[in-house]
Amino acid sequence: MRVAVIQQSNSADLEANQQKSEKLIREAASQGAELVLLQELHRGLYFCQTEDTDVFDQAETIPGPSSERFGKLAKELAIVLVTSLFEKRAAGLYHNTSVVLEKDGSIAGQYRKMHIPDDPGFYEKFFFTPGDAERLDGENGFTPIDTSVGRLGVLVCWDQWYPEAARLMALAGAELLLYPTAIGWDPADDEDEKQRQLNAWITIQRAHGVANGLPVLVANRTGFEASPTGEGGIQFWGNSFVAGPQGEILGQTGVDGDQVLLIDIDMARTERVRRIWPYLRDRRIDAYADLTKRFRR
Repeated sequence: MRVAVIQQSNSADLEANQQKSEKLIREAASQGAELVLLQELHRGLYFCQTEDTDVFDQAETIPGPSSERFGKLAKELAIVLVTSLFEKRAAGLYHNTSVVLEKDGSIAGQYRKMHIPDDPGFYEKFFFTPGDAERLDGENGFTPIDTSVGRLGVLVCWDQWYPEAARLMALAGAELLLYPTAIGWDPADDEDEKQRQLNAWITIQRAHGVANGLPVLVANRTGFEASPTGEGGIQFWGNSFVAGPQGEILGQTGVDGDQVLLIDIDMARTERVRRIWPYLRDRRIDAYADLTKRFRR
């Protein structure tokens, strides 16, 4: 299967951002992509650098304008499209939500980000409610989305640091792990620290592929976005990539520039890899109860 990962820089102009996304999606589809992944919160700037209640005006319902717009595009191009939206679920209740659109334009499913960070420049707990650990349909929050191209284990950004999230998606039958992302450097960090952070980010996600025998798709932002305070900002480090089920890098973008990463994935390799590295067979599920504790002394 040919997949595409879209990496782009954003501005405060929401319409211009969406037009750019559409152009890159069309480019991917014209080159045979069946599955296209967009980055986290691709409609606008990464607004979580500060806590501003006016930003909630950018949120929208699902279904809503963006899901309908991108659904029409998915139908026109006959692709499965993974989007990332600021969802207004109810008054005062908002989520960071990935919406998966099927080839016929319908919503195949959605995933609400489960792990919500709260760090300088990443004040997401102010904006987002964590996804439901037990959804209204009775499924666990870490449940793959069935599509015409396979079962997609969609997770979002901060989720990518947690092996539990990837494992639960794998145990529920995910055939691919997908991570729409918005992560970058504090420009004040020195070059050694920047490289350590980038390497850690790539390594942990490759490890999720290895531990579960699954391909991994990662779409990150690029470009510098100044803080609304006028001091500092985030240099998003790009480096979107696709890795195979043994963690091998199949393709990777650079730090800068809008890019479409096209990769052909052998969907049969998971079976072959899991036969020689049968981690799921050898798990000691009788000894893992303490994983549900916050801390074990």
